Amino acid sequence: MFRKMVLSAVSVLAMATSMAHAADMKEFRVGILGGENETDRLRNYQCLADHLKAEFGFEKVSLFPAADYDGVIQGLLGGTLDFAELGASGYASVALKDPKAVTPILTTQQTDGATGYYSIGLALKSSGITDIKSAKGKKLGYADPDSTSGYLIPLTQIPKDTGASNETFFASTQFNGGHENNVLAVRDGKVDVAVDDSSGIGDFKNGYTSGTFHKEVAKGAVDPNDFVEVWRSGLIPNGPLVVRTALGDDMTAKLTAFFTDLPKKDKACFEGVEGGDFTGYVPVKADFYNVIVEARKAAIGG
Repeated sequence: MFRKMVLSAVSVLAMATSMAHAADMKEFRVGILGGENETDRLRNYQCLADHLKAEFGFEKVSLFPAADYDGVIQGLLGGTLDFAELGASGYASVALKDPKAVTPILTTQQTDGATGYYSIGLALKSSGITDIKSAKGKKLGYADPDSTSGYLIPLTQIPKDTGASNETFFASTQFNGGHENNVLAVRDGKVDVAVDDSSGIGDFKNGYTSGTFHKEVAKGAVDPNDFVEVWRSGLIPNGPLVVRTALGDDMTAKLTAFFTDLPKKDKACFEGVEGGDFTGYVPVKADFYNVIVEARKAAIGG
């Protein structure tokens, strides 16, 4: 009994110390997923850093653009990052390793009201590929091992359409270092089909309303007239904005309110950070991602 009382007291003291630290934070550390040109990522997030600094009085808001998804995942698990926006599979990776490391607070809402998106397969029109079955014996490009739409979902869902594992159906599969590089890989003929994240709504000529294909079309890196969509997954839960749980309930609530107001306060900043046309953020709980957590656990582990 005495031991339990001591352990309980230590736990309460640790929590109180953590919350006090959060209240006195001088630096706020934001992780940015890899997969897009670092200069673009930093430019798009700078307005967010400025707003956070002004709103919370931080002396410094540091932006950490990781080389890949795992860089942000490890930063959150190790307590060296305070906030990030993750994909569903990235969140699943964190949750499987330490379910108490981060707290999901919000997710994006599409213009049609959905809180989900799609994994799509893109090929060049000139390839003659018209659907995923006609890509047999071709090269498939993945984005990142911790990407939901760029790996987990295509890995587990494409075989349902082809009747074979990706390793046997395609001549080869390869990771291309993120979504942007994956789209460029199919553009440059390095792979025949690339899987990408996409809202799947709006005009294909605009790269739809959001997603990496949309970003590449918007900045003129690819011509949508050269591409064709050859595969689409079922709806995937939009990834969460997560806060390091150790920051405490008060800071988490304040950050939730801050991000909820951001689309109205600075629409251009919100669209720059999210890379597309969304209506805003809506609340989300951990159980929203249960299906992805289980899928990742079964297919590739933590």
